[in-house]
Amino acid sequence: MSTAPTAVGRRTSENFRPGSKRQHEVTKLLPGPMLAIILTVLCALVLIPVAYIFLASVNSDIGVARGEFFPSSFSFENYSTIWTSVGLATGLANSVLVAGSTAVVSALMSIATAYVLVRYQFRGRLTILRGLLGLQSVPGTLMVLPVFVLFSSSATYLGIQVIGTQWGLFVTYLTFAMPFSTWVMVTYLRGLPRELEEAARIDGASNLGVLVRIILPLSWPGVVVSGIFAFLLGWNDVLFASVMTRPESQTAAVALQVFGASQEGGAIPFYGQMMAASLVCAAPVVILYLIFQRYLVGGLTAGGVK
Repeated sequence: MSTAPTAVGRRTSENFRPGSKRQHEVTKLLPGPMLAIILTVLCALVLIPVAYIFLASVNSDIGVARGEFFPSSFSFENYSTIWTSVGLATGLANSVLVAGSTAVVSALMSIATAYVLVRYQFRGRLTILRGLLGLQSVPGTLMVLPVFVLFSSSATYLGIQVIGTQWGLFVTYLTFAMPFSTWVMVTYLRGLPRELEEAARIDGASNLGVLVRIILPLSWPGVVVSGIFAFLLGWNDVLFASVMTRPESQTAAVALQVFGASQEGGAIPFYGQMMAASLVCAAPVVILYLIFQRYLVGGLTAGGVK
């Protein structure tokens, strides 16, 4: 038997192994200097505003009003004051509870819904998929009044108080998060091989067992991506949260909005406290991305067969 093809295959695999020079040359799209310039500009666009917000948070309100970039004196007093003046503790607790619940429930429900839409053929399947896609084109501002009227009517006709409760806001966010999360999981599950499910069924696994033991572990990157996007939907929303919450159930975004509106017309607004509160509210999202960045990078490109 000739060994020439083996030698050629060995050289080819060595040239394109991860981190090799050949692979680096193939995947390199831009020259080194141009790539460095672009990355520097992009990092500057992100880091300079963040640096200014941090420096303003440790500066005095008068110094920020004067336009100082570097504070004359550093003080972290704003970070201890915002918990009482802004009401940030209650807002963050409500945001974590509502957004976290939306992310978990949306991710779990979307993988089950997507599994049925991808693996089973039934009448109306394409209509459901097109309907999920069409729901993404409806602006949220058009849905505020219908949702508010629907939920407020429930207290009159059903005796169930929805407006002003955390679970009412959770149902609202889940309504808007489910279509996108389902589409993400539909795209992901289409790339998983059916052979794995067939092998599990041969071993006696039920449909639920296949979903829990085979599909869910293989779809973990897609589940994380859909969950994070659902979390961001609830975390960054101000429109629905400002309409459907009370002071005791308002989220962190609404607390920041109320605090900023209360400073209008004053002598010198509390710039330092607003900047400090903004950084504190942004910290959970950054931490979330750092924890799950491996899944976000792999995301929807990870396959079922390694």
